[in-house]
Amino acid sequence: MAKVKIVGIEGMSPQDIQFEIQRGSRFVVFSYCISILIMTFKRGSSVYLIKPGEGTVGKALPFVLISLVLGWWGIPWGPIWTVSTIVTNLRGGKDVTSQMAAAFAQAAATG
Repeated sequence: MAKVKIVGIEGMSPQDIQFEIQRGSRFVVFSYCISILIMTFKRGSSVYLIKPGEGTVGKALPFVLISLVLGWWGIPWGPIWTVSTIVTNLRGGKDVTSQMAAAFAQAAATG
């Protein structure tokens, strides 16, 4: 399994993370788009832990701005992917909680 950077779990034990998931925390990835003439790249951010009641707009804003400034220029995918990344980010990002919970469970099982 590839090592993934997770923002927001610093100093937390696996039990703390499981507890956070049980109380409604989510793991989210934000996307961004960068275009260079005819080439367009759509990438994902690090994984962010979003606790219950915590908003995502502040965390999504840098990725929205990157896409707004650098995403439009590639034809044809630049405008299409720019709009899709902005919409996804402003709706809270892509929820990857189930995948992260499974990865933590597997890591705990293998020690």
